[in-house]
Formats: sequence, C-alpha cells, structure tokens
Amino acid sequence: MFSLSVNDHVMIAHSLPHEFFGPAQALHGATIAVEVTFTREELDEHRVVLDIGEALALLDEALTPLRYTNLDEHPDFAGRLSTSEAIAEYIGTDLSTSLADRPEIGITVHLRENPRAAVSYTVANRP
Repeated sequence: MFSLSVNDHVMIAHSLPHEFFGPAQALHGATIAVEVTFTREELDEHRVVLDIGEALALLDEALTPLRYTNLDEHPDFAGRLSTSEAIAEYIGTDLSTSLADRPEIGITVHLRENPRAAVSYTVANRP
C-alpha cells in the first residue's frame, strides 16, 4: 500500500447547540488543521499515488467553501451539528466526488482542532 499525505488548515465559526457539548454550545471560532492521506495498492503509470500539486489543489478546493464561514449558516450543515467528525466527512465526500474517476485511490481525512484531540474519517466503498 502506498500513501501520500498533504495538509492545510481552515478557520471557521460554529456552535454545537446541545447540552452535551457544554461551553461549545455557544458560537465560537476554530482553526482546524486538516491532513488528507490518499492511498492506493499500486502506483499509477507515473509511479505516484497522486500528483502532489493536484492533491494540494483538491484539498484547497474542498476547504474553500468552509474558509472564514460560520458553519451554522452553511447550507451543507443546515439542520445538523458541525462536529469535527461531520466536517471531516464533508471534506472526504467532496474529495471523493473530485476523484470519482479514480476509485482506486483511498481517502482518509484527519482533523485536529486542538493539540490534544483529533478525528479521522475514511471514505468507505469508493464506487
């Protein structure tokens, strides 16, 4: 198995309006570090998992709709909690759509909202 990881970050605002989330119920900002790992069993004809420049561009395209946005007002999060897990799923789904013509490439999104906690989402069963 081969892998390529690229990273970036995104600054968002959101609230998690349920008592389960304690003080995070209130509107607050977050800078989220994002790392995406692309995998494949065999290298392509160019002997790469994915071109690094393309991987960076794909990640930037996935993050652009989230940058400096209040996710409480973002149409893709309307009516659902914008937890780190949900944000990772959103990014993974976007990347999966962008790579729909290359289903052999696996995608895992790793988010870190603070130095002590991280979440990951692996896109399952690529078409």
